[in-house]
Amino acid sequence: MFVAVYPPAPSSALTAALLGAGFQPVPVDDVAQVGTREPEQGWVAAVVELGDDVGLGALVGRKIREEHGIGVLLVADRTVTADLGEFDGFDDFVLTPIDVAELRVRLGRIGSKAVLDSAGDEVLRFGDLELNTSTYQASVGSRPIDLTYMEYELLRFFVEHPNRVWSREQILSKVWGYDYFGGSRTVDVHVRRLRAKLGESRASWITTVRSVGYRFG
Repeated sequence: MFVAVYPPAPSSALTAALLGAGFQPVPVDDVAQVGTREPEQGWVAAVVELGDDVGLGALVGRKIREEHGIGVLLVADRTVTADLGEFDGFDDFVLTPIDVAELRVRLGRIGSKAVLDSAGDEVLRFGDLELNTSTYQASVGSRPIDLTYMEYELLRFFVEHPNRVWSREQILSKVWGYDYFGGSRTVDVHVRRLRAKLGESRASWITTVRSVGYRFG
């Protein structure tokens, strides 16, 4: 899962936190490089680390969001938090020292936000995955993927609840319903099919947590 990081020489603490949260940071020199350096899987989000010039960092964040349509997370020192209310154009922020678990959750939420497309349909997005909840269409990298109804519902559940570990029993209850009497193997079968349909480069979005269940993101 790739995130664009500005400035191009982020602090070692931010880099370590992103890696620890399961994200691959890609430094960018300017707003234009967010487009030219975008990986095949797409960006989960952009991360802008504010330095002494808070206004400049917030401006870059706004431009990234406006020009490239991805969510932006600001990283701010606790001593400058009073200034953050003056700026808009970003989706969320974290304060230093960075908590890895919090960073994972906040980036996951940004990456899976629902948006309205030009037809007014609600679309869930994670990286380059799009789920149109009105038409039940799904695509990755602009390539349509053919999902059964329950495969779609399971993937939708994962996208709407990223970064949390769910047991097979919890997934059965929430996706299939309380009155479903099938075994937990049903979840494993559907996860295997989803991974195959998402493709090799994106299959790792669904992580198996041994002896527990699955985590998405």
